[in-house]
Amino acid sequence: MKKLTIAIDGHASTGKSSIAKKIAIKYGYIYINSGSMYRAVTLFAIENKLLGELNDNIDLFIEKLHAAFINFRFNENNLISEIFLNGRNVEKEISSLEISNYVSKVAAIPEIRKEMVKLQRNIDRKKGVVMDGRDIGSVVFPDADIKLFLTASDTVRANRRFEEMINNGLSVSYDDILNNIRIRDSLDSSRTDSPLIIENDAVVIDNSNMSINEQIKQIILLIDKKIVN
Repeated sequence: MKKLTIAIDGHASTGKSSIAKKIAIKYGYIYINSGSMYRAVTLFAIENKLLGELNDNIDLFIEKLHAAFINFRFNENNLISEIFLNGRNVEKEISSLEISNYVSKVAAIPEIRKEMVKLQRNIDRKKGVVMDGRDIGSVVFPDADIKLFLTASDTVRANRRFEEMINNGLSVSYDDILNNIRIRDSLDSSRTDSPLIIENDAVVIDNSNMSINEQIKQIILLIDKKIVN
C-alpha cells in the first residue's frame, strides 16, 4: 500500500494534533507534532533563563540549543510519538499557558525555525508521516501528498482550549485564552519567516461546527482516494 506524507496546517487550537494522531493511528503512520518542537524550545529557554537571549544574542541561544537534545519516541501504549527534551518526556509540561504565551514569539525567530525545519525534514517518511503545524505544507514538506488547512472561529477555539485545560486540572480563564489565541493568530500570520498561509493545493476545513469524527471521515475519503490513485 502506498505510504503518504500528510501535512496538516492551521490556526492555533483547531484540533490539528487530535486529528493528526487519529489519522496516524488508523494508517499506521508516524505522527509528528511540529508545534511541540517549538514548545520544547520555549520550555528550554524558560528553564535555562534564556528568554532574554532571543532578542539580545540569538547566536548564543542557538549555540546553547545545539547542546540540547530534542527528539520523539514512539509510545506503544497510546500509539503516538511523544517529545523529549534532554531525555525527559515533556508532553504535559509544554501544554501550559506560560508556554503558550511565549511559543509564537519563539517560533517567529528565523534562526530557530531553521533549526527545527532541519529536524523535521530528517524524519524518515518511508513508513508514512502525518505532521501538523503552521508551515508543514508550505515549507517543511511542500511535496506532501495531502495538504490540509484547519480553521475555526477564535471564540470556538478558545472555548475548546479552555475546556481542555480545565479538564487537565489547570487553573485558567477563558478571557486569557481567547486573548492568547488572538495574539498567536496575529504573530503566526504576520511573521516574516514562514508565515501561516493557505497553500493553493491545500484542502481547507472550517471545523467551527464539526465534530472530530466528521472531520476524520472527510479526511479519510481524501487519503483513501490518494492511496488508490
